[in-house]
Amino acid sequence: MPKSTGAPEARRIHYLDHLGKDKKLGKIIDGPLTELTIRKNICLKLIGSIMSQQLSVKVADVIYSRFLDLYGRKEPTAQQILDTPALTLRGIGLSNAKVTYVHNVAAFVIAEKVTDSKLKKMDDETIIAYLTQIKGVGRWTVEMLLMFYLGREDVFAIDDWGLQQAMIKLYKLDRDNKKEFRDQLRKISAKWSPYRTHACRYLWSWKDNTPDK
Repeated sequence: MPKSTGAPEARRIHYLDHLGKDKKLGKIIDGPLTELTIRKNICLKLIGSIMSQQLSVKVADVIYSRFLDLYGRKEPTAQQILDTPALTLRGIGLSNAKVTYVHNVAAFVIAEKVTDSKLKKMDDETIIAYLTQIKGVGRWTVEMLLMFYLGREDVFAIDDWGLQQAMIKLYKLDRDNKKEFRDQLRKISAKWSPYRTHACRYLWSWKDNTPDK
């Protein structure tokens, strides 16, 4: 996941103290995280996220690099993307469905005059409701956008499989009853607010660095 450095120490300590109140989560917190930053050209990042769905990081990076090659290695405008023939986008390794979704996002951006500034003014749930109007854009995709491109600190991606696995392991949860399982996830994560994004990041990191037994 995208990261950068430089968070003010006081802010770091604030979320560390808050999240540390959860004793189980506190056991896997080993210090401050790198700062979440607000990035530019959010809508292009959304298109990149769609391209990377269900792909390994390595394959996704290759496809996105080929995508930029189509535009001389410069970030394209929504209109340029919309004007790019489907066959051309298929040629860089996108499925028919993903080509349609990419064009859907570009068309939405143009029709709605979506800008970084417009998105930054919206709260999290408003952005989720707004962008999931686009066919091919799901809640999880927008949650990742909120966390890692809009720098929002209180997002809990309940449908993320890696996050669920980490919480099952750390909190000894049973997922046989889907409704009860999701209720447990919400109850546990509610204690982390307003820093649920950081809790998710700790859990992802712990899962990735903890061998299965």
